[in-house]
Amino acid sequence: MSASSSYDVDLMPGYAETRPLDELRAAEYAYLDEQTYLDYTGSGVAAAAQIRAHAERLAGRCFGNPHSENPTSSASTALVERARRAVLAFFNASPEEYAVVFTHNATGACRLVGEAYPFERGGRLVLTGDNHNSVNGIREFARARGAEVAHVPVRGPDLRVRKADLAAALGGAGGLLAFPAQSNFSGVRHPLSWVDLAHAHGYDVLLDAAAFAPAGRLDLSRVRPDFVPVSWYKVFGYPTGVGSLVARRDALARLRRPWFAGGTIQAVSALGGWHVLAPDETAFEDGTLNFLSIPDVEFGIRWVGGIGMDLVQRRVGCLTSLLLRRLGDLRHADGSPLVRVYGPEGAGGRGGTVAFNVLDRRGAVVDERIVARDTAAAGISIRTGCFCNPGAGEGAFEIPEHALRRTARLRMRTLDDYLGVLGLPSGGAVRASLGLVSNVADVEHLIAFLGARYADREPDRTGLRPRERC
Repeated sequence: MSASSSYDVDLMPGYAETRPLDELRAAEYAYLDEQTYLDYTGSGVAAAAQIRAHAERLAGRCFGNPHSENPTSSASTALVERARRAVLAFFNASPEEYAVVFTHNATGACRLVGEAYPFERGGRLVLTGDNHNSVNGIREFARARGAEVAHVPVRGPDLRVRKADLAAALGGAGGLLAFPAQSNFSGVRHPLSWVDLAHAHGYDVLLDAAAFAPAGRLDLSRVRPDFVPVSWYKVFGYPTGVGSLVARRDALARLRRPWFAGGTIQAVSALGGWHVLAPDETAFEDGTLNFLSIPDVEFGIRWVGGIGMDLVQRRVGCLTSLLLRRLGDLRHADGSPLVRVYGPEGAGGRGGTVAFNVLDRRGAVVDERIVARDTAAAGISIRTGCFCNPGAGEGAFEIPEHALRRTARLRMRTLDDYLGVLGLPSGGAVRASLGLVSNVADVEHLIAFLGARYADREPDRTGLRPRERC
């Protein structure tokens, strides 16, 4: 929404310092004024300058497929290598210590690690309960090779992982720990000190930065995880289809790829049946890179750098505090809460992702499909469901482990059948997330809508379609 709002922003310490973002929004993100965008954890938004830069670059000269010495190929290669250096600079990572592998997205980066990590019997994969499914899926590679898989659950109303639980799981002969710097479900920011803790126990670390990087500063000269997946559209909206695996070079050298492809080999024989992978990060870049879009990553990084990550983080922090406070103020006429928030109630130790459910006047959870339908009709972009993070959802709804294991043995036709067996009141939560150019009006529009639509009113369940997936 446009920046006008009745809320006194001066009541938020530090918010006035972020006013340049309102000017930036008016100049570069004017399309947001006709809607309320609160899905930054789903995707960032692109500035007009990013689109202009892409068009001008492509109109200015011809770029060809890399992996050759011809002029158009060399032009593409030069821009790809510039983007690699920009990614390292974004994370303050030494090029001697870290390498950048370009992927389609963070999911592709996770798969690269999972399929090539040297899991074996006696080793272990440790997963926090709070993980995106793209990280959870690594367990299938670990199990296939005989490694043990340990899960460390989230606990309590704040949906955090206890350090003692994590330390207890880091036993045995070592292996891989995977956890998010920031939860894509609750916004919880997990301690980056866990990286050193895991290393001290003989574990490599995959630190999922997909939800953290858009409004957080990850300094790889201070925190040294072995693998860092990231999707760049989540940071600055454009381009889609480009992510990175930022990996320590010594950790990358320990991976064993199960196959090879065009662009990944130094030498190969068809009749001889042998191959030698490229000696650098290109051994993990299958086929032709997205050479027309990877240069947009460099521009996006410069764009965000010009704005200042500290400024973005301050704006997101202020608005997260406002959103949490205003959600807590929503009440039915009898004083009962209209909203139940999952995760930390305050802004400390969390990012700008807020998960909640709407409650009716009897205290029952309003079906998330109703909220999805109604907010969409009002021009509000939020997200509903489990957000590809089942562990955080299981913690939020306090589903006991024995019930989850029991349902695995049942054959159910639909997701709704599964929810019924578990006795869940909803198929998930509602998620509002803040980002680069969010403003007070965005928050206030959501709050006003929730109050007007659901306070002391019976939710309209007509026309709901069956849930097809989580």
